[in-house]
Amino acid sequence: MTTTTTTTMEAQSAIRIYLVDDQTMIRAGFKSLLSKDPRFEVVGDSGDPRKAIGAIMSVRPDVVLLDISMPGLSGIDAIPQIRRNHPRARIVMLTHHEGESFVEQAMRAGADGYLSKDSEPGELALAIESVHRGNLYVSPRIAAWLVHRGQRPQTATEAPKCRLDVLTAREREVFQLLALGKSNKEVAKALAMSLGTAKKHRENLQRKLDCHSAAELALLAIREGLLET
Repeated sequence: MTTTTTTTMEAQSAIRIYLVDDQTMIRAGFKSLLSKDPRFEVVGDSGDPRKAIGAIMSVRPDVVLLDISMPGLSGIDAIPQIRRNHPRARIVMLTHHEGESFVEQAMRAGADGYLSKDSEPGELALAIESVHRGNLYVSPRIAAWLVHRGQRPQTATEAPKCRLDVLTAREREVFQLLALGKSNKEVAKALAMSLGTAKKHRENLQRKLDCHSAAELALLAIREGLLET
């Protein structure tokens, strides 16, 4: 009876985690790692950020581990949508991007933590527990790099450094789909909008970014770390 009670208490106190990463092997590796630790319970995972947003609203995890570069919708652009559907979720970016721009974009979008995929396994547990307690967490290796460069995370009131900061949230979604080579019709279907609206968004973002072909859009997405080669 004592064993049963203890097990139940452990299960109740476990931090519930949802994983979002488009690389199946990476996702499986993190899931296996976390599942071995009684402090954590992996309640779901997905390689499709759009499907993940709906699933997160349903299972309501304590912490979401989120990659940045994913096709169709970047992790950074998924943050506000996750926040709208599940405001209490704590979000940790788990990515190989370590540059200042990515950290600032993620934090401005509402991330609670930022961790490199090259970090030690023990640091992942530390980051999860830290954000779960309500603290912000930035990997020491990334923080040290920023300090060495004499930089600090940018606040929302400061001038944007990323070219994509001039786009609205909807335009960023359209941008990513167009960068994947999607047609206006495919964009309209994917985002549940009219064809005319999709065309208008395309015109606006091409004007703002000074990119006038799918190839130029794809190159910009790669440079900004939203698509991988």
